[in-house]
Amino acid sequence: MKTKLSVIAYCAGAVFMLAACAPNATTPDYTAYVNPFIGTGGHGHTFPGPVVPNGMIQPSPDTRIDGWDACSGYYYEDSTLNGFSHTHVSGTGCADYGDFLLMPTVGEQQYNPQDYVSQTLPYASPFSHENETAEPGYYSVFLDRYGVKAELTATPRAALHRYTFPASENAGFILDMDYSIQYQTNLDMQVDVVSDTEIKGSKLTKYWAFDQQASFYAKFSKPFTYTIVRDTLTDAKGRTQPRCKVLLKFKTEKDEPVMVKVGISAVDTEGAKKNLEAEIPAWDFDKVRNDARQAWNAYLSKIDITTSNATNKNIFYTAMYHTAISPNLFTDVDGRYLGMDREIHQGDVNKPVYTVFSLWDTFRALHPLLSIIDPKLNNDFIRSLILKSQEGGVFPMWDLASNYTGTMIGYHAASLIADAYTKGNADFDLQEAYKACLRTAEYDTTGIKCPPEVLPFLMPMAKYYKNTLGYIPCDRENESVAKALEYAYDDYCISILAEAVGDYQNQQKYAKLAKAYTHYFDPSTRFMRGLDSKGNWRSPFNPKASNHRNDDYCEGNAWQWLWFVPQDIEGFVELMGGKEAFVGKLDSLFNADSTIEGELVSADISGLIGQYAQGNEPSHHVIHLYNYVNRPWQTQELIDRVLKEQYRNAPDGLSGNEDCGQMSAWYILNSLGFYQVCPGKPVYSIGRPIFDKAIINLPDKKAFTIITKNNSADNKYIESATLNGQPLNVPFLNHKDIAAGGTLEIVMTSQPTQWGI
Repeated sequence: MKTKLSVIAYCAGAVFMLAACAPNATTPDYTAYVNPFIGTGGHGHTFPGPVVPNGMIQPSPDTRIDGWDACSGYYYEDSTLNGFSHTHVSGTGCADYGDFLLMPTVGEQQYNPQDYVSQTLPYASPFSHENETAEPGYYSVFLDRYGVKAELTATPRAALHRYTFPASENAGFILDMDYSIQYQTNLDMQVDVVSDTEIKGSKLTKYWAFDQQASFYAKFSKPFTYTIVRDTLTDAKGRTQPRCKVLLKFKTEKDEPVMVKVGISAVDTEGAKKNLEAEIPAWDFDKVRNDARQAWNAYLSKIDITTSNATNKNIFYTAMYHTAISPNLFTDVDGRYLGMDREIHQGDVNKPVYTVFSLWDTFRALHPLLSIIDPKLNNDFIRSLILKSQEGGVFPMWDLASNYTGTMIGYHAASLIADAYTKGNADFDLQEAYKACLRTAEYDTTGIKCPPEVLPFLMPMAKYYKNTLGYIPCDRENESVAKALEYAYDDYCISILAEAVGDYQNQQKYAKLAKAYTHYFDPSTRFMRGLDSKGNWRSPFNPKASNHRNDDYCEGNAWQWLWFVPQDIEGFVELMGGKEAFVGKLDSLFNADSTIEGELVSADISGLIGQYAQGNEPSHHVIHLYNYVNRPWQTQELIDRVLKEQYRNAPDGLSGNEDCGQMSAWYILNSLGFYQVCPGKPVYSIGRPIFDKAIINLPDKKAFTIITKNNSADNKYIESATLNGQPLNVPFLNHKDIAAGGTLEIVMTSQPTQWGI
C-alpha cells in the first residue's frame, strides 16, 4: 500500500539447508552500497533493523507507536526509542506486528505511567542518529538514557542481540508483551520463565490481521532475576486492556556485553525454540552478522552495475535490498506452519510457505523483476498462494501472517500466474492454479475461512455485478471504477490461463470480460467514470477529486485511473480517438495542475508530475504508454525526471510507501532501461537506462548485459540500440531475449530522436 548459522544459509535468495556459501575473495561487498535508512522518513514506512532476504523475523528499533508514519514502528524524525520488537512490515500503508519488545535498562525500571496517547513508553530512551548505524543484517544504536550500546543481527527465523552495559548494580531488561504498533487488541498473552536464562511466550492479537499468532523463545547469556507484571489499563475509548511485562535484573561490570537470542514462530513456543537452536547454536554475534552480510551479497549480486554516480549506486542497491524483505518465510525449521485455515500443518522445509503478499502493489514490478533474477523464488511465492487458496477457500488479496485481511482490490494472483506461464517459468500445478483463479473471479462467499467482517471485502458484490450485469454500478459498490478496471486486467490474465489448459469456452468468456473497461469511458469528458444502476454517469464529476477509499476510485482520482488498461492498449488508444488524441490526453496528464481536491484527499496520491502520481502504484506503468503511440522520447524524458527527482539517498528518499518492494522494483527495472507494462504479456518497454553498464546475472550462469554509451546526466534520449549486435528499432524487448542472455547496447544523446518510431 523488503544465511546465517553454521549450517543454514540463504543462497540465491531463498532458505536452504546447505553448507554456508563462502564468498569469493574477489566478490564485491554490495552491502556497502545499501542505506537501510532510505524510506524511514517521509512516508516510505520502511524500517532499518537487520533482516536476511525474505526472513521470518525482523528485529528493529521502534520509535513511535501510533499514526500513519508508525506503520513500520520506526520514523527517522523521532529522537526517542521504545525498544526493539521482532516483527515488522516494510513500507506498507497499514500497520501491524511489533511483537515482543525488548529494552535494556539501567537503574530503576519505569513502566508507569503508561497510556494510550503518548508515542513513547515510560522506559523509552533518547538517541541520536550520530550514534546509529544500519547495514544489511546489522543495526546498532547508543541509548543515551541508559548508557547502553545496542546491536542487533538476524538469521531467517531468529535474532541475536548484543548490549554493552555500563557498570551497574541494577541493570536488566524489560520484555514488553503487551506492546504493539498502533495499540492492537491483545486477546491473549502467555509468558513463562523457563530458567534464569530462558523465557518463552506467545500472544494473540487482533488488528489488521484479525488473528495474528506469534510465539518466541529467548535465551540470555547472563542469569537474571525477574518479576512478571500483570494488570490492566484503560485505553482512550474506555476499554480495559491487559498488560504483561517481564522485568529482568542483574549486575554488570563496565562495558560488559550481555547477549540475547530470540527465535520466533507462528506455530508455538516449541517451534520458536527449534528455530532458535537450529539457527543460532552459539553465542557468536560476529558470525551471525557476517553470515547475514553474505546472504545479502548473494542476493544483491544478481545485478552488477557500473556507474560513476555513487548516489545512484546507493539508491539502486538499497532498492534491491528492499525488494527482498518480503514476502516473508513462514515455515519453521521442522516444516510446520500456520495455514490460512488457522490450522497447524506439517509442510516441507525444502518447499517453504511464505506470507505478507501485498499483491495489489507487487504484481506490477516486484514479481516481474523476480521472474528475471530469481524465477525459482517467484515460483515458491506462487505455490504459497495456491496453497493458501486451498486452505482458506480463495486466493488472498493481502495475506498477513496467514490472515485474510481483505485489503485492497483485484485478484492479482492471476497476474503472477499468467506472467510466470507466458515466460516459461510455470513450475507449479497449472491446472490447480487455473482452478483457483476461476474461483477468485466469481462471486461466491461459500467455503471461505475468514472473519465475517472481512468477507465483504475479500469477496465483494462487485464481482457479482461484473459477471451478471456486465458492469459495476457505482451506487451499489464503492471504488467501482478501480475495481472494474483491475478485474478486466485480471480476467485477461485468466483468459491466457484458460487457453493454456485448453478451456476454450472460458478463454472466450474471460477475453470478453477483459474488454469491460470500455463501459466506463465517458467520451464527453474522456475519463473513466462511475456508472450507476440506471446507466447514468455519476454527477457532479471532478477528475481531480479524491475521497480516500470512499469514491469510484482507489487511492487515486479519475486522472490516475484513466490509464489502467494494460491488457489492451491498442483498443484503449482507439477508444480515446486514435494515437494523436491519446497523446494529447497523455500530455495533459503530465501538464495538468497538481492540485488534488476533496474533503478527504488520499495521502497516497503523491510524487506528482501534473496529475501523474509516482508515489502510488496505479500510475506506475503510465509513462511507458508513450512508447505505444510513437513518442518514445517522451517516455525517456519522463523516466529520467522521475529517477532523478523522486528517488534519493536520504531517509525521505521515496515519494510514497515502499509497499513491500514495489516502489523499489520500479526503480530497479527503469534504471536498467526497461519496464513491463502488462504482466502476462512477456514484453518490456524500453525507457532510459542510467548506468554505463549493468549485468543481470541470470539462473544457469547466463547473463544479460545492458551497455549504455554516451551516458551522462544530459544525454537522456536514445539515439540507437542493438540487441546482440543486430539493430533494435522498436522500443520493446521480449522476455525470452533477456532470459536467454545476451547484450543490449544503447547509444544516448542530448536531444529527442526518431528512434523507436
